[in-house]
Amino acid sequence: MTSALVVIDVQNSFLQRPTWPAISNPDIVDDVTALVGAARAKGDLVVWVLHTEPGSGGAFDPESGHVELMDGLETREGEPVVRKTSINAFTSTNLQQLLTRHGVTHLDICGIQTEQCCETTTRVASDLGYDVGFVIDATATFPIQHRDAKKDRPLEEILADPQTRPTDEVVRGTEYSLAGRFATIRTVAELV
Repeated sequence: MTSALVVIDVQNSFLQRPTWPAISNPDIVDDVTALVGAARAKGDLVVWVLHTEPGSGGAFDPESGHVELMDGLETREGEPVVRKTSINAFTSTNLQQLLTRHGVTHLDICGIQTEQCCETTTRVASDLGYDVGFVIDATATFPIQHRDAKKDRPLEEILADPQTRPTDEVVRGTEYSLAGRFATIRTVAELV
């Protein structure tokens, strides 16, 4: 089986958000670095994914200068960088063709955000026939406000709201949703 590590959206754009201090895994770069090192040592393909929102004027707009890997993460020659405009890493990119060209049948997925781009990419990958490992502790997310909550509230207000879903519940929800259905839940320790 040929494997690839898919690193999703571990990019500076997220550092611009006021919710960054509430991230579930402030050590995401260290965890990804360990996974990348292990993947490279095994000769696995490492694929870097960056989320873009061209023309939005926000932190994910390529013109902002923030659509770059976080400090401490570096690509190597031959490691593809794909730029997506959809939640999952397949729909708006050539990721599937790239993986097919390399003969990849197994993916390990990590990155930001656990329940959004990482989970959605995992579900699509499973539907496409890939064997998927979801590296739960090498993902990160933010508290989720209730759908009726006022937008643009300060972080303290979001965190104090009893209707806000805390990050540990978000991560646990993804783990329960994916395990045995779309992916095998893995940990950094298992892969390094």
